[in-house]
Amino acid sequence: MYQHPLLNRDKMTPQEAMDILIEGNHRFTNNLSADKNMLGLVHITKDRQHPFASVLSCSDSRAPVEILFDQALGDIFSVRLAGNIASDKCIGSLEFSSKYLGSKLLVVLGHTDCGAVKAACDNFREGHIGEIINLIRPAVRMEKTTDSQRDSGNAGFVDKVCALNVQVQINEIIHSSDIIQDMLAAKQIGMVGGIYNLSSGEVRFLPETLML
Repeated sequence: MYQHPLLNRDKMTPQEAMDILIEGNHRFTNNLSADKNMLGLVHITKDRQHPFASVLSCSDSRAPVEILFDQALGDIFSVRLAGNIASDKCIGSLEFSSKYLGSKLLVVLGHTDCGAVKAACDNFREGHIGEIINLIRPAVRMEKTTDSQRDSGNAGFVDKVCALNVQVQINEIIHSSDIIQDMLAAKQIGMVGGIYNLSSGEVRFLPETLML
């Protein structure tokens, strides 16, 4: 089984998993990369996976989590949906990675200038996109500090809704999943939200969402 070069994954704590992501993002923003024998990892992980972190992130092509955290094959169980929405199938995937694959940290990662969040700010309803927007709309309602121009033309409003949407999706995961609730209570996993900045490459973790 592939082991992270620094830590035994079975004994890894949620905090250690988060530290690895922070260090990886620091390498990424400094245009550095840890040595990775990708072909070797193909052979090591071919029979079993043991990711140390699970990340629910947006499908945006500019925000691939393995790259922005400078991680390799087998490191991150990645669930990607527009708007980083916690649909039922998404939550099931996160339950699987946490309980049966041994992931130690669950991250909900939004990003700046998110098209799905902007669509929710504009109350977009067309096609199946509307189903995505329905799950982001609570974050729009929660944002009470903006009185005027509550639409995608207001970058400050979009940023606030983006951060609130991360919290909304975290709440949905916890509310909907007894498995994740129990694992959090037992300190078997941790959970945190973050925002990836498309302009700087930096991930900002949100202290108010931290559960370790």
